[in-house]
Amino acid sequence: MKKHLSTIILVSVLVVGLSLLLYPTLSDQWNYYHQSRAIAGYEKAVENTDKKDIEKMLEAAHKYNKKLLGKKDRLKMSDEEREEYNKLLDISGNSIMGYLEIPCIDATLPIYHGTDETVLQVGIGHIEGTSLPVGGAGTHCVVSGHRGLVSSKLFTDIDQMVDGDIFMLKVLGETYTYQVDQIRIVLPDELNDLNISEGQDYVTLVTCTPYGVNTHRLLVRGHRIANEDAGPLVTEDAKQVKPLEVAVVVGIIILIIYIIIYKLIKDKFLYRFL
Repeated sequence: MKKHLSTIILVSVLVVGLSLLLYPTLSDQWNYYHQSRAIAGYEKAVENTDKKDIEKMLEAAHKYNKKLLGKKDRLKMSDEEREEYNKLLDISGNSIMGYLEIPCIDATLPIYHGTDETVLQVGIGHIEGTSLPVGGAGTHCVVSGHRGLVSSKLFTDIDQMVDGDIFMLKVLGETYTYQVDQIRIVLPDELNDLNISEGQDYVTLVTCTPYGVNTHRLLVRGHRIANEDAGPLVTEDAKQVKPLEVAVVVGIIILIIYIIIYKLIKDKFLYRFL
């Protein structure tokens, strides 16, 4: 009985150890799958919406951005203003206003309204009070994302971006391309770099830094440039590859664990040393 108990304990330790080792990779892949599904669902909603309705939504977003120019305390919203904000660009009904692509770090992430923690665990959030991501002179859209989450990469690698890198916002079938022209590290309450500049079309990506310490904010700003060839839009079929890869990896891991346990019990390898 004692030998059997020792075997069970050692096998359990092995399984737990493997699980802890593999959790970050599997969790990241799982979240990538859900992010991809969210984006594919968003694209399908855009495809199924009448063009005139999309034009109205874009027009409403541009009007909203113009109103921000005359608002001194843009980053503070009343409940009424927040209710209006949450309805803008929400074509799929799940708070996604578009998505962000950063080719140099292979990141494709849905953009949600607001920066609640529930949002930042699964995607990136648009900072309330900043311009909506539809471009135009006198706009400055700011989106925020976590770094270093065990469960998902999100903005973990944006510290690798350098001046000249490009990223794209894809909103209601439109692509807005930006080129990085400024990278700064500031304190959380230093907000001047998020201001709207007259005649400029900016987008800033925000995350915490240094990695794991999070006392400051890393700001990666881009200015609008002509669209480059960013490849095909995300589709449902294209995003089915990752889940298959995850299933294969999980299946291999389970098989390895099963073989190890089977061999340990069958050959009584452990018994010789207990």
